[in-house]
Amino acid sequence: MKKYIIPIVVIALVIIALLIVALNKGKVATPEKQATLQTIKVNEVTRSVFYAPQYVAISQGMIEEEGLKLELSTGQGADKVMTAVLAGQSDIGFAGPEASIYVYNEGKEDYPQVIAQLTQTDGAFLISREENKNFKWTDLKGKTIIPGRKGGVPYMTLAYVIRKNGMNPDTDMVLDDSIQFDLMAGAFSGGNADYVTLFEPTASMTEQAGKGYIVASVGKEAGRVPYTAYFAKKSYLENNKDLVQRFVNAIYKGQKWVESHTDREIAEAIKDFFPDSNVDLLETVVNRYRSINAWKTDPVLQEEDFNLLQTIISEAGELDKKVPYTDLVNNEYAKNAMK
Repeated sequence: MKKYIIPIVVIALVIIALLIVALNKGKVATPEKQATLQTIKVNEVTRSVFYAPQYVAISQGMIEEEGLKLELSTGQGADKVMTAVLAGQSDIGFAGPEASIYVYNEGKEDYPQVIAQLTQTDGAFLISREENKNFKWTDLKGKTIIPGRKGGVPYMTLAYVIRKNGMNPDTDMVLDDSIQFDLMAGAFSGGNADYVTLFEPTASMTEQAGKGYIVASVGKEAGRVPYTAYFAKKSYLENNKDLVQRFVNAIYKGQKWVESHTDREIAEAIKDFFPDSNVDLLETVVNRYRSINAWKTDPVLQEEDFNLLQTIISEAGELDKKVPYTDLVNNEYAKNAMK
């Protein structure tokens, strides 16, 4: 009998050791630990693999390691995210920095400041109704494209790419901005427009369903742009410095984890956030984003990138006055996280 007991004891000890490791890493939180976590409410612009470092920070326990419990909601549009932040329904917004620029120029005293950057390219892919393996951007002439809300970064970055390729987005094609962000894929699948810009995994899922073909990356063509970042009202930052610092610490850990892990490992880490996608599809999508250098490896928003974003907004006719970098961008938390 003893010869059976010893292996059973060994197995039990191994299991206990593994649980202890998991708990120490923050991936499994005891009820006692859960009770001590401070809640922080974050509103993301949409659900996309484009934001993989954020989901990694959650799934790999980095948020809990910093003593936080994240309440994540999805606004479906930068304007809606900003509304939630200004109304105090969300502590931190996650969307294009253009939303903060607009609020600053409205003259609000308690305007939001950008505290951490996550992505550094446009995350949308151009979907064509017809297969076109030799796509050129000039193929958009005379066509109708669904690009998102006028004044939003997706719309403006596409317009920037169109101008970059010698065309006028106002006269050489139709940019149909009448369709709400979360309804764009459905509208295109239903027969609207010749092209649509979609984030992943929606772009690949649309292609898999036989409703269109991915023909180009807007981000690859546009180059480096501070596309998505976290922001919070000045008053919230002043009253919650430690809380915000710990949140940015966790996001930075997520960025470094993504940088050092394989496409498959990232896909496995974020799969629970995309229940309608399988791991193989997610791995393909992760590789697609990695290939265009979509993710920043640190949360600092550089001044030259901020200035380029304002140039893109100005060229789109959405910015009358440029905003001082030092007023709108608060890199204190990002720099502290990197120490």
